[in-house]
Amino acid sequence: MLLVIDCGNTNIVFAVFDGDSLVGQWRTATEGEKTGDDYGVWLSQIMERDGLAKQDIKAAIVSSVVPNKDRALRSMCSEFFEIDARFIGDAGLDLGLTVLMQNPREVGDDRLVNAIAAQDTYGGPLIIVDFGTATTFDVVDKDGNYAGGVIAPGINLSMEALHMAAALLPRIPVENPGEAPVVGTSTVAAMRSGVFWGYIGLIEGLVARIQEEQGGGMTVIGTGGLAPLFATSTKVIDHTDDDLTLRGLSALHKRNPL
Repeated sequence: MLLVIDCGNTNIVFAVFDGDSLVGQWRTATEGEKTGDDYGVWLSQIMERDGLAKQDIKAAIVSSVVPNKDRALRSMCSEFFEIDARFIGDAGLDLGLTVLMQNPREVGDDRLVNAIAAQDTYGGPLIIVDFGTATTFDVVDKDGNYAGGVIAPGINLSMEALHMAAALLPRIPVENPGEAPVVGTSTVAAMRSGVFWGYIGLIEGLVARIQEEQGGGMTVIGTGGLAPLFATSTKVIDHTDDDLTLRGLSALHKRNPL
């Protein structure tokens, strides 16, 4: 079995694949000073609870955009699973796509992994919209190259900044205003409308500009926890795919057998 780890700025997702089948998935907050032992004890216990034995894990691959977590994750894999984890940034890893960036190392591991999985699943050309700590738009061209992208503030980050910077504005959940008028008649209604429809406008506007710049005909994939919420209110997202990053890590392991 394969252990895949997606270490993001907000959450770390651990998952286990048995061949092509995703047989377990768990997440924990990224924040804090957890050690490899902390992660190892927690993951071992939760895997055992779900009927998975840690000795069945034969390999691990990690996507991380939080460098100060890398040491703990390597240590966990070594000490608890007795395997050397492979990281996306490791030398010699064949990604299976060309990164057309001025400095390819600037691209976050998660964005590359999403592009790999989306290309394998849907074919190109593609726009991948990832609703994470940042809202990112990644472009895969018709030849399967990673062509670049757009980075915007994530919706939860924007809402927290609004609450923190304006003393009279409350913290509100992200939700679809439904049939409510766009023009709110209370502070909360105005904020809810601005956040939700503002991000719909961001998504539709950027997708339209990318489509025009790239010559059109691009399939748009939404991923990340909030993707289903926004995909139901815009026609520009063709598919939502919650497991894109995990499948991309699995695909990279297959491409780069130990």
